[in-house]
Amino acid sequence: MIIAIIKYNAGNITSVALALQRLGYNPEITDNPVLIRKADKVIFPGVGEASTTMNYLRIKKLNQLLPALEQPVLGICLGMQLMCNYSMEGNTPCIGIFDELIERFPAKEKVPHVGWSQIDNLKGELFKNIPENSYVYFVHSYFANASQYSIANTNYIKPFTAAMQKDNFYATQFHPERSGKIGELILKNFIEL
Repeated sequence: MIIAIIKYNAGNITSVALALQRLGYNPEITDNPVLIRKADKVIFPGVGEASTTMNYLRIKKLNQLLPALEQPVLGICLGMQLMCNYSMEGNTPCIGIFDELIERFPAKEKVPHVGWSQIDNLKGELFKNIPENSYVYFVHSYFANASQYSIANTNYIKPFTAAMQKDNFYATQFHPERSGKIGELILKNFIEL
């Protein structure tokens, strides 16, 4: 099985690769469209800033490639946000797979949201054998409201989407690669789709 992790010149790619290696897979970190198209599964991780990352994706034409992929694709954190229409971070037009706006938590609150939070309203195969109210690890200042695409929700300051799905596109605001056994099982569920 070929698993491509999209290289986008920002953080946490190595931690995703190591999490997959612990599951027995050897992922390919790449920004090569040919390799990404050939992959059985694609993971779009993310720690970084929206406009800078979108600029890199545009230069590499990955902003056009990603929505055209037909294999299962998993966006993580910033990856999830950039799969939406628009991010208020840097007033950034994004890829547009999910018809959603990414907003910032109110400045008067403790931001970023860092740490373990429970997820609920779990739906679909990504959360197979995951108990309701499981704890997963978040690090973010921006979020998507709960919507028709939500397959998991959480609450920090306000309720929001913890995970989304549309067709072959899956996305988590939390970091499964940093979420212990629960995160490992979520990654395994994705690989086994």
